[in-house]
Amino acid sequence: MAGFGHSTRRHPRSRGRTWSRTGPDRATLGIIGAICAIAGFFVLGIILGPVAIACGWLSMGRTWSGARPVPALVAVVLGSIDTLLAIIWLAGAASPGGGLF
Repeated sequence: MAGFGHSTRRHPRSRGRTWSRTGPDRATLGIIGAICAIAGFFVLGIILGPVAIACGWLSMGRTWSGARPVPALVAVVLGSIDTLLAIIWLAGAASPGGGLF
């Protein structure tokens, strides 16, 4: 009889099968973030910069401690520079002169 604690299975399922993650892994997120950060310097920096920061942060495991993969760190740093430059450019374009300088 398989009820009341007398199961036919001696060990529970492995954690990999029960808690399987769906979606891209951390290495892929770091590479996607780095690509978004580099592309953000040329087009749509105000959008691709925060995307790069988010992908890099998720790739690092949402923490600053421990080992940091290089693409994730590159994505966070370049994404923040990209976002900052896009905000400065937008503020300059809104000025009466219409240009950055």
